[in-house]
Amino acid sequence: MFQQAGRGYDMAITQFSPEGRLFQVEYAIEAVRRGTTAIVCKNKTSVVFAVEKRASDLQADTENSEKIFKIDDHIGVAIAGLTADARVLIDRARIQAQVNLLSYDEAISVKDCTLNICEYKQAFTQNAGVRPFGVSFLIAGIDKNGKPSLFLTDPSGALWSYYAFAIGAGATEARTYLENNYREDMNEEELKLLPVKTLKELMGENLNSNTFDVAFILEKDKKFKLLNIMEKEELLKKI
Repeated sequence: MFQQAGRGYDMAITQFSPEGRLFQVEYAIEAVRRGTTAIVCKNKTSVVFAVEKRASDLQADTENSEKIFKIDDHIGVAIAGLTADARVLIDRARIQAQVNLLSYDEAISVKDCTLNICEYKQAFTQNAGVRPFGVSFLIAGIDKNGKPSLFLTDPSGALWSYYAFAIGAGATEARTYLENNYREDMNEEELKLLPVKTLKELMGENLNSNTFDVAFILEKDKKFKLLNIMEKEELLKKI
């Protein structure tokens, strides 16, 4: 009686609509749009991750993040979308990072890590019997030359490079704030606060040490660090 949204062209991932669309990929992108907000910014030396955290009063472990992950010591990722899908891709990326270290005796670059994930994502947009990964990544880190990089991947397997970006439910408002407040020459302290200030704009009084997560990769040690509750409270006092 009622026509389906994809008019039947969304029944198989390998079938294009007459307009050249893959509806299953678009559905996966919609899952990302409904996810928690994730923000990543970089300056000339460092990278900062921040994500909205929907913590339940019954949640036992608030020290670990379900939306920010370490891939290697020098690479992290913030996600929006299906966390279970993200874990599969992150585990694969971690293995590839170790393979690169064993094979070439050097840490994998941020771009190579991102390309590996994108190639795997794209394979799930063209094979029957599978569905696209319903998750987008903001992958960032510092390469051996000391230069930070930030890349966005989406469910189609495409990637883009940014100075600062946001994904998830509050992405539109967050990007507007970043466009108005980001500067490439920001110092490290300003960079640490920018993603948190952006979340403050979105969440207002709901922002506290239990409702967001932050991670740094800073110039001094180039090591991924997820902040604990006390460290997050110190950040909040500065904004």
